[in-house]
Amino acid sequence: MSVLAESLDDGLDPDRGDFLVQAEPYRRELLAHCYRMTGSLHDAEDLVQDTLLRAWKSYDRFEGKSSVRTWLHRIATNTCLTALESRQRRPLPTGLGAPSSQPTDELVQRAEVLWLEPLPDSVDDDPSDPSTIVGTRESVRLAFVAALQYLSPRQRAVLLLRDVLQWKAAEVADAIGTSVAAVNSLLQRARAQLDAAGPAQDDQLSPPESAEAREQLANYIAAFEDYDIERLVEMFTAEAIWEMPPFDGWYQGGPAIGALIHHNCPAEKADDMRLLPLTANGQPAAAMYMRLPETDGRHVPLQLHVLDLGPEGISHVVAFLDTSLFAKFGLPEVL
Repeated sequence: MSVLAESLDDGLDPDRGDFLVQAEPYRRELLAHCYRMTGSLHDAEDLVQDTLLRAWKSYDRFEGKSSVRTWLHRIATNTCLTALESRQRRPLPTGLGAPSSQPTDELVQRAEVLWLEPLPDSVDDDPSDPSTIVGTRESVRLAFVAALQYLSPRQRAVLLLRDVLQWKAAEVADAIGTSVAAVNSLLQRARAQLDAAGPAQDDQLSPPESAEAREQLANYIAAFEDYDIERLVEMFTAEAIWEMPPFDGWYQGGPAIGALIHHNCPAEKADDMRLLPLTANGQPAAAMYMRLPETDGRHVPLQLHVLDLGPEGISHVVAFLDTSLFAKFGLPEVL
């Protein structure tokens, strides 16, 4: 909130001095809301900043007819809708419509595509309310956010306000400047498109703090660090999917994933890779660092892996090659 803090410190409007106190508790959920709307962590951070700046400027006109939380989400939603007018949807490689690739195919990088990005989990989530945590995780899982990209921005806004934030139809209509009938129509179409675009909700996915998920993630990390591809292949389910934006290919099945890693991974031996466990999008995740000839023996950022883990094994990995994300996750620049 640096822009707001600087403005207040400069004394531009001391009457709004309590705005930061009122707004700060909602920063994280505003970030999650803007992330769901856009599919981009970078965009979401900018939009939250814009939301808070707009709210601060109009704070003297806030009449208290709704809660500060509702008021901020209303501003955030409209800020996102304005931004999305000129932006394309953010897919994952599986969302481009092409069939799965062969592991020996040439990797094709699509720099012109604005790809979906992962979301760091907050260390401030309150563990005293498990239902809240579960609901939050469900609404930021990569599969759900990727499916949202198939909706128009207004459909996305209505679905999130109604089904995630649990607003009434009249509240949504007032927030986005339309009628209740239009909200209900948008919601019906959004739900239908989401059902068609998104995978069925998998209740078997292991929460990242569970003993099973921690053990699976530790084994996954150990297999990479030992450069043991055979052991890695055994961890994947028969229909497991691997994708790694900005490359547009995606791969299905443990053997194909193993062959892809064997043919394309720059590692040559054990210890060339080091992985740090973390969580992203309410899912187990890992940050991969690679030791390369040009890095003087140091391990440098390479990929962020977000995993779907369940009783049958690893069913999905998205390996993000955007190393600018490492700083967003609070990760070191080098190991």
